[in-house]
Amino acid sequence: MYGDRGGGLTAMRASRGRERAGATRLRPLLCGYYGEHNLGDDALLAVLLEQLPPGTRPLVSAHDGREVRQRHGVATCPRRNPRAMARALLRCDALVLGGGSLLQDSSSLQSLFYYLMLMALARLRRIPVILWAQGYGPLHRPLSRRLVGGALGQVSAVSWRDATSAAAAERWRPGASRWAPDPVWSVPAGSWNGRGGDIVICWRDTSHLDRAGWRWLLDQLDALAAASDRAVLWLPFHRDQDSGLAERLEASVGIPAGLQRRSRSVSADSPEQAMDLFQRAGLVLAMRLHALILAAVSGAPVLAFSYDPKVQVAAAAAAIPSLDLAQVGSGSRDPDLWMRWQRQLDAPPDPARIRGLGQAAELHRRCLLQGLE
Repeated sequence: MYGDRGGGLTAMRASRGRERAGATRLRPLLCGYYGEHNLGDDALLAVLLEQLPPGTRPLVSAHDGREVRQRHGVATCPRRNPRAMARALLRCDALVLGGGSLLQDSSSLQSLFYYLMLMALARLRRIPVILWAQGYGPLHRPLSRRLVGGALGQVSAVSWRDATSAAAAERWRPGASRWAPDPVWSVPAGSWNGRGGDIVICWRDTSHLDRAGWRWLLDQLDALAAASDRAVLWLPFHRDQDSGLAERLEASVGIPAGLQRRSRSVSADSPEQAMDLFQRAGLVLAMRLHALILAAVSGAPVLAFSYDPKVQVAAAAAAIPSLDLAQVGSGSRDPDLWMRWQRQLDAPPDPARIRGLGQAAELHRRCLLQGLE
C-alpha cells in the first residue's frame, strides 16, 4: 500500500476545508455512486466537493457512509435506501446528481425511477436540480426516454461529460447541451518520477474477452514485462469488483509462468494513493476510465484498454494509445502488439494536452455554481 504525498486531491481537500469557514449556509444533497469502493467515483466526489461554494454543508448519498465521512468530513445518508434519501432531501435546499450516468435504464428501470423520483420531489419542493457532469443514457425503452426528456426540461442547470450525451439531450432541452471533459481531468497535476518503474495494471472483468482473448492479452503483457525486465503490479481500481482478478485469470485461463513470477498485488484506499503509485510507474495499463485519467494527470505513461466507448473517447482526447477490446474479442489479435506497447514505456503524455483537458473541465464548476445561485 502506498501513502499520500500531499498533492492532487489532497491539496483540493485542504483548500475546501479552509473555504468552509465562509458564510454560505447552502445544504445540497449530492447523489452519485459514492461510497461504493470505486476509486473513480471517489475522485469524482472529491472534485465535486471542491467545486461547491465556500461554506456549503453538503449531504452526500453513500453506500459506505463511514468511509466517505472519514475521508471527506461530510455528512452522509444511505444511497440504497429510497425512503431515507427522500427524507434527507426534505432537509436540503438543492439536489445535485453528480458524475457518471445516473439517468440510464441499462442496470434496471428501477434505478432510473429512483433518480427521477428524487428529481420530482425536489421540483415539488421548488429547490434547484443540477445535473453535474452527467452521461445521458443509455435509455433502451421509449418510456425511459420520454420520462428523462420531461425531467430535463425542468432542471436548473446541466453539464454533460461528453459530446454524445449533450447531442442526445439537445432534443429535450434545446440550448442546454453544454459539455466538457470528465471533471477528474481538473485534478491538480502530479510530478512523475517513474522512469524505469514498474508496470501497473488496472484491469477489470469484461464480457468482450473470452478465455482465448484473455490468454492473448496475458501473453502480450508477459512479453512486454520480460523484454523490459519490469515488475507487474495489479491494482484493483474497484475494490469489490477488481480484487483477485489475477487469481481468477490464473484459475480460468492460466497466467504465463514468467508473468506470474513478476506479478504482485497492491492496493490503494484512495485516489491519492493510486496517483502516488502512478507517479512512480513506468507504464500504466488502464481499463477503468478514471484509472486512465488519474494516471495521465499524474504524468505517467499510460495505455488505454477500451471496454466501453467512454474509455476510447477519453484516450483520444489525451492522445493516448488505446486498444479496443471489442475488436480483440472478435479475433483481431496482433501477436507482436507488445512491441508497440514497449514504445510507451517511460513516455509520458503531452502535459500541455492534459492541462488543456483540465481547463476545459472547469465548465462543470461554472454549471454547478450557476445552478446553486
